[in-house]
Amino acid sequence: MNTVESTPPEPASRPRFGVPLRIMLPNLVTLLALCMGLYAIRFAIDGYYEFAVIAVASAAILDGLDGRIARALKSTSRFGAELDSLADFVDFGVAPALILYYWSLHANKSFGWFAAIVFAIACALRLARFNVMVDDPKRPGWAANFFVGMPAPSGAIVVLLPLYLNLSDVVAMPNDPRFVPFEIAYVLFVAFLMASRIPHFSGKQMRRVPRDRVIAVLFAVAVLILLIATFPMEMLIALAVVYLLMIPFSIRSFQTHARRTTDISPVTPAGRSASQEP
Repeated sequence: MNTVESTPPEPASRPRFGVPLRIMLPNLVTLLALCMGLYAIRFAIDGYYEFAVIAVASAAILDGLDGRIARALKSTSRFGAELDSLADFVDFGVAPALILYYWSLHANKSFGWFAAIVFAIACALRLARFNVMVDDPKRPGWAANFFVGMPAPSGAIVVLLPLYLNLSDVVAMPNDPRFVPFEIAYVLFVAFLMASRIPHFSGKQMRRVPRDRVIAVLFAVAVLILLIATFPMEMLIALAVVYLLMIPFSIRSFQTHARRTTDISPVTPAGRSASQEP
């Protein structure tokens, strides 16, 4: 009996054209931010804590740029979103935890390492929840002005506050083992803020500047950059403290918007609100 040999299927044809550079640019910025996080860990191991802090701050700046670059170039992708989330976990979860552990938390190895792990886990949970909530169609429009839980970059900047106080020329808080229990409690507090559902201002409503205030804003930004370059630790202290002080105002603003949304409920033909229906 004659047998007919089956021919193997032809391989799928590959696209003839390569990936545009505008698609790769935001991912390159994300990878650069990831490198900053890894350098921060290396600097912490070697004892160069000031360089480690600068590396984390640089990663936070790059993290704020990659998404804006992707939207400006219309090059957003699922791959870029996943890469950004993984880089954020290293930059703002692992790196700050290890920096604080090598700096002072190792004086109490058990609880110090426990606090570092809890902070990293809280960062991972915060990033996972953000990825899920981005595509939630039930979120009201005003909710885009708030983050649910402290954002990972903000958490990384805020949790390093004890280190800023130690490195500052003005405050110069000593690295005393007696302060370690308070530092552990502070790290756990920031981890709670990241994993909780406490709202925080997102700043997304500040996208445009009125024409009559452009010069003033440019002057303020230039002065801010000069202050950060001249007094980096003192400015980071101010940013961390101001951010913590803004949390009660963000909670109050969120609750005000939520009450307005609840009060303005659709009315049914029978004259009852939708919330009153069985």
